[in-house]
Amino acid sequence: MNIHEYQAKQLLAQHGVAVPPGGVCSTAEDARSIALKLFAEGHKRVIVKSQIHAGGRGQGIFKSGLKGGVKLGQSAAEVYAHAKAMLGQILVTQQTGPEGRLVSLVLVESALAIDQELFVAVVLDRSLSRPVMMVCPSGGVNIEAVAAQTPELITREVIDPVMGMMPYQARKVALALGLKSELLPAATKLLLGVYRTWWECEATLVEINPLHVVSHLNGDQSLVAVDGKIGLDDNALYRHPELLALRDLAEESALEVEASNYNLSYIKLDGNIACLVNGAGLAMATMDIIQHYGGRPANFLDVGGGARQEQVTAAFKIILSDPSVKAILVNIFGGIMQCDIIAHGLVAAVKENRLTLPLVVRLEGTNADRGRKILKESGLEAMGAGSLAEAAEKVVKTLLR
Repeated sequence: MNIHEYQAKQLLAQHGVAVPPGGVCSTAEDARSIALKLFAEGHKRVIVKSQIHAGGRGQGIFKSGLKGGVKLGQSAAEVYAHAKAMLGQILVTQQTGPEGRLVSLVLVESALAIDQELFVAVVLDRSLSRPVMMVCPSGGVNIEAVAAQTPELITREVIDPVMGMMPYQARKVALALGLKSELLPAATKLLLGVYRTWWECEATLVEINPLHVVSHLNGDQSLVAVDGKIGLDDNALYRHPELLALRDLAEESALEVEASNYNLSYIKLDGNIACLVNGAGLAMATMDIIQHYGGRPANFLDVGGGARQEQVTAAFKIILSDPSVKAILVNIFGGIMQCDIIAHGLVAAVKENRLTLPLVVRLEGTNADRGRKILKESGLEAMGAGSLAEAAEKVVKTLLR
């Protein structure tokens, strides 16, 4: 589950990571109020940041024509104008696709004086089954490009999940960032806080890019997380109701939200052949073989190994809610799942939705013969297939007629 930048910063702050002063709001008037408070506290500049679940906001373009979802303001009036121009508008970035995302919230913060930009992240290295902290002295840029062009700039520190991140590891990482000796104590505390955020929130990713070295009027420096990105493990959210409450359904696909209500794994794709499959691996193989025969899958949909009839019916309704779908391939291998249950669900869903699209069904495994009989006696115009290859070939050919 993804969360907004302002929510990520709240979690980081709870674990001792310094973040810029400011607040989130949904109206231009509230943005002006936050800005007035920041200016009254002595801050010279204020930044207004669109809050959507996508990167590249600064280079994004609103459908209204406004360029940039991140703007600096020198006065409360300027902040008000920026917020008013962003809120309620669609922002398009490289990560949103051409449809863009509606901006309903903006984050208004102090824009601090910057001496240096750094990159810090904690991820799970699946090859090691260990968390890894990655840091780079070149922050504020595309870290993938840095990894490809100058990988020597990235330092990795593997962490023992039993022991947690040790202070000596945090100091080692801080030194790799090239920080001055005066900043090492603060950097050690911050890096330990970043790791604790990852561990205690059961996150898949905690990323600060950039982490700023900030200069103050008295000549002192400090470290501040100017941006924050956190991805949470969906499978762990039942242990964290306070984190689940951070979910913003407006940032998710309506069909994916509906699927989650039935405990279905659904991801919309850009093709026109819908897939209904039981098992993630089988679903991926089904999508691959559709492409092999020249088709394009419209979705990933795993009904699970023990789906009930109502889940199958719901899955079918979700598929038919996608206007890009022109044909459907059902590929079921009955293990725990019984093919006759799938067949009953298909019959109910097809009749309820008055299906007119081509339908190809492949049933194998537990109660497969019974499932085929149910489909045959139902009167549905469904094409059967004895193998996955035959099913994929048939469904692709239906679109070529």
